[in-house]
Amino acid sequence: MNITELLVDLHIQENAATARADQLRHQIAHFTSALAETEVRLADLATTRKIIAELVPTGTEPDPPETSTAYQAIVDAFNQHPDQAFRARELHELLDMPTDEASVNITRSRLGRLTRQGFLTQPGRGRYQKRT
Repeated sequence: MNITELLVDLHIQENAATARADQLRHQIAHFTSALAETEVRLADLATTRKIIAELVPTGTEPDPPETSTAYQAIVDAFNQHPDQAFRARELHELLDMPTDEASVNITRSRLGRLTRQGFLTQPGRGRYQKRT
């Protein structure tokens, strides 16, 4: 390869690198703009959540739909067996729910909440029964 061909090849590579750099600068500008818009949206959502949380009385937050369904299944089980005390795992078996430790722990939390709300009593440690 002679010097002229080498210079032409370098010029072609330089043009390609310049075009790629321009393309990347354009993408950076686009992503910077998109990031700024998203950060404004996040700030707006955080402010909205804070305002709503201040307006809603403590303890009255609605449960998400999937949680309400789980609570309803638990309440229905106690309504069908009002005189029976259940452990969380027994309740899972009765309702054909997963019996892995994480799922059972979530149900224990729900049972605790139902107890604090006065729907259930605890006749023994880890046992729950419908309040009569």
